[in-house]
Amino acid sequence: MTAAPPPGAARPGGRTARVREAVLRAAGDVLAEQGFEALDLAEIARVAGVGKTTVYRRWGTSGALAADLLDDMAQGSLARSRNGNVEQDLRDNARLVVRTLTDPRQGRLFKALIAASLCDEEAARALHRFYAVRIEEWAGCVADAVERGELPAGADARRVIAAVSAPLYYALLNTGEALDTAAADRAADGALAAARAGVL
Repeated sequence: MTAAPPPGAARPGGRTARVREAVLRAAGDVLAEQGFEALDLAEIARVAGVGKTTVYRRWGTSGALAADLLDDMAQGSLARSRNGNVEQDLRDNARLVVRTLTDPRQGRLFKALIAASLCDEEAARALHRFYAVRIEEWAGCVADAVERGELPAGADARRVIAAVSAPLYYALLNTGEALDTAAADRAADGALAAARAGVL
C-alpha cells in the first residue's frame, strides 16, 4: 500500500500540478505584460481557467503567487557549465544572464519580479532564494577552478558569481546600457580578474 502524499503535495501529472502550472503560466504572462500591480488573483484564476477559490486558498496573496513563480523558475533554471576552464565557465554564466534579461518575455518578467520584491516581503524573500539557488549552482565553477589551481585558494565562489551578474543587472535597471555578448564577456572578465587578484 502506497502512503498518501503530505497535504498540499502535488502528484506528478496530477490535477494539482496542472492547476499550479496553469496559474504560474498565467501569472508570468500578466507580470511580463502588465507588471506586479496587475497581478490580481481573481483575474489570474480566470485567465488560467481554474476556480477562484482554489487560487485564493493555495496562494492567498499576489506576493505569495509571485514568490511561487520565482521558486518554480529557480527549479527550472539551466545547470552550470563544466568547461574545465573558469574563464569560459564565467562567460557562459554571464551570457546566460544576458540571454535571460534580453528575452522579450523573461526580461520584462524579471523587471516585474524585482519591482514586486521592493513592495512585498514574501516576493523579496523568494527573489533572494532564487538568486541564492542560482549562485549556488554556478559557484561550483569557481570551486572547481580553485581545485585546478586557476584561482587563489581563498576565492569566495559565491561572491565571484554574484560579481559576474551584478553589472548586467545594473545595466538593466539603472543605466540602460546594451546587454549583449560583449557586455556579458566584460562582466565575466571583470569578476575573473578580481578573483585572480584576491579581491573576491
